[in-house]
Amino acid sequence: MHSALVWFRRDLRTHDHTALYHALRGARRVFCAFVFDREILDALPDRRDRRVEFIHAAVAELAQGLDALARTAGGAGGGLIVRHGRADGIIPQLARELGVAQVFANRDYEPAAIARDRRVAERLAADGVGFADFKDQVIFERDEVLTQAGQPFRVFTPYRNAWLRKLDGFHLQSYPVEKYAARLAAPPAGHALPDLAALGFEATNLSELRLPPGMSGGRRLCAEFRARIDRYREARDFPAVKGVSYLSPHLRFGTVSVRELAAFAWHRGGVGAETWLSELIWRDFFHMILWHHPHVADAAFRPECDRIRWDDAPELFAAWCEGRTGYPIVDAAMRQLEQTGYMHNRLRMIAASFLTKDLGIDWRLGERHFAAKLLDYDLAANNGGWQWAASTGCDAQPYFRIFNPVAQSQKFDAQGRFIRRYLPELAQVPDRFIHAPWTMGGLDQQAARARIGQDYPAPVVDHAAARERTLARFAAIKG
Repeated sequence: MHSALVWFRRDLRTHDHTALYHALRGARRVFCAFVFDREILDALPDRRDRRVEFIHAAVAELAQGLDALARTAGGAGGGLIVRHGRADGIIPQLARELGVAQVFANRDYEPAAIARDRRVAERLAADGVGFADFKDQVIFERDEVLTQAGQPFRVFTPYRNAWLRKLDGFHLQSYPVEKYAARLAAPPAGHALPDLAALGFEATNLSELRLPPGMSGGRRLCAEFRARIDRYREARDFPAVKGVSYLSPHLRFGTVSVRELAAFAWHRGGVGAETWLSELIWRDFFHMILWHHPHVADAAFRPECDRIRWDDAPELFAAWCEGRTGYPIVDAAMRQLEQTGYMHNRLRMIAASFLTKDLGIDWRLGERHFAAKLLDYDLAANNGGWQWAASTGCDAQPYFRIFNPVAQSQKFDAQGRFIRRYLPELAQVPDRFIHAPWTMGGLDQQAARARIGQDYPAPVVDHAAARERTLARFAAIKG
């Protein structure tokens, strides 16, 4: 074909890019576009949303990268057309303006995105323009990993085993975009990147955090993690230790290639790399679940769990959101989220278990709070993690798996290093009390300048009693 348009979404990079590769192979001239979609942005409650700033920085780097890629390949230069509006209107309009024969994009698995892409494809078809989408953000998608009976898996471990059996070098091959990059077309005049203010947003503290945006940020974090991946299994559960990859925002927005990451872990081998590869498999698993069971976006994976009678406790929910439950590990986790837009994975499990099984509050409320705050928010992973913690999802463990927040704190933050980082009011509390400061006597509280009920809250709930209520709550739907 003479010309095509690549629509960038969750894939803000110039390398190993499936849709870009196929467009460059199939057309003599390829335009690239990104839309700051008002359907998504206008619904965000906070005008200082870190994700918008992260995306904005990634888009700016992508535009420069596309131009450099074209020039390096001997072309006249490329770039990125950037628009602000509803994507389902702008993409068909752009296709008409540019006179392209086909629009290429990488596949999205969220129900709202699927509906949007369907609208775009229909409007393009009305103008005689094709729409092609490709797998790019996962290794295996949709029906590619099934049970022997040809059904979607419902439990992770057998899915992981089947996933690993299916994996080979073919599925990890990169798409050599560079080979055809001279065909990239420069954007027409008048398509400059709008600043944050023009989008209706303000700058945040993103530049102060240790999560650099864009392709360059992804490369930097990848290089750092590769140097310590062998220690991943033993270090990943300790929030005060630099043990995880910190790549989740880059996987979410596609500033890194999941194929390259999976290939590195697969070829590296060893318990560290194998454990981290399992985390990438969890990601595929939750996307598969969302694809086959889109009802999970609003309801329990297991329908009987929608009969659970959750407590209506707005004051307790507010205490959880604001990090004032009286349980230090929970409060430190929630303050980390508020201050940085990030939460360590072990802490996500602890915080989610506490909300649903100590406070008895509907997992959907917690899921929505994370959705509003997390820099790496991904519907499939966030929903899957919350339903796992609440025991309403696809989980082989029974509902009586209830995390004890004090025991979790003692095990994964023994010296209270993480707790003290986000709860400075407990800085002088001795190690033996840091996980349960309400057990200090009056003189100890005074010496530590941490008077319970004044400087730091008393526990909002008794864990042992809450555990019994949770067991009764689930038993009620079994009867």
